[in-house]
Formats: sequence, C-alpha cells, structure tokens
Amino acid sequence: MRATGLKWDLRKEEPYSVYDRFDFEIPTGTNSDTWDRYIVRIQEMRQANRIVEQALESIPEGEIKTKTPAVFRPPKGEAYVRIESTRGEMGFYVVSDGSTIPYRVKLRTASFSNLAVLPEIVRGWKIADLVAIFASLDVIMPDVDR
Repeated sequence: MRATGLKWDLRKEEPYSVYDRFDFEIPTGTNSDTWDRYIVRIQEMRQANRIVEQALESIPEGEIKTKTPAVFRPPKGEAYVRIESTRGEMGFYVVSDGSTIPYRVKLRTASFSNLAVLPEIVRGWKIADLVAIFASLDVIMPDVDR
C-alpha cells in the first residue's frame, strides 16, 4: 500500500503502546511497482532502526519483568485489536466465555491481504516476472489461512 504513495501506518494513525513517543517517517513510493515495494521495505527497516534506538534510550530504570498472572482470564465478550506488523496490518479477534480458554481466536495477517492483490498486479506481465512480483509482496503462505 505504501508503494502506491499512501502514507498509512497504524502506529501513526491510531497510536498504541508507546508509539506516539517515537519520531519516525512513513516511507512511500510513487509507481506502485516491484521496485517501489523493495525500496519502501528497505526504508521501513531504516525507520524501524530509528524506533529501536529511541526505545532503547527511553528504557526506564528498575525491574524489567512485569508481574503478570500465570493464568489469564479475559472478561466475557469479544474484542478485535489490530497492530502494525512487519508485513502490514495484523488483526486479532478473540471471543471469550470468561474462562481461561478462549471460545474463538482468529488472526488476520498482512499476508492474506497482500496475496489478494496478486491477480491485479500480475496482469499483463510475463510469467518470468511473477517471481519478483510475488517476492515483493512478502507473502508468507502459512500466514494466509490463520
């Protein structure tokens, strides 16, 4: 999506955790092609390094381990949360009956969405180009059906 020129990053649009404290850019392309997807990915890695450097500088003194209960019991109901993952937006859907075992858990990985655009972006190209085009989407096949 960023290779198309759209500046979208969940950490900027709907900040969660401590991302609102970090200074980083959203890399974008202009041509929506394999080269732009590659260059945007390289720039994303540089921005990730900026975030890590800032995070390391802001680690407070004190204990490094939180006191988390051994058994987690989510409240009864359902919840959907999304995060910015390494391949794009990832969503978690959980339905709880109030017990320690969720009634339902569903993950929507970025690979599912990334794979969905493949028929559109390969139209008109040669079969030999398919390998580079597919690789530029960074799809992990086991992620597709979670």
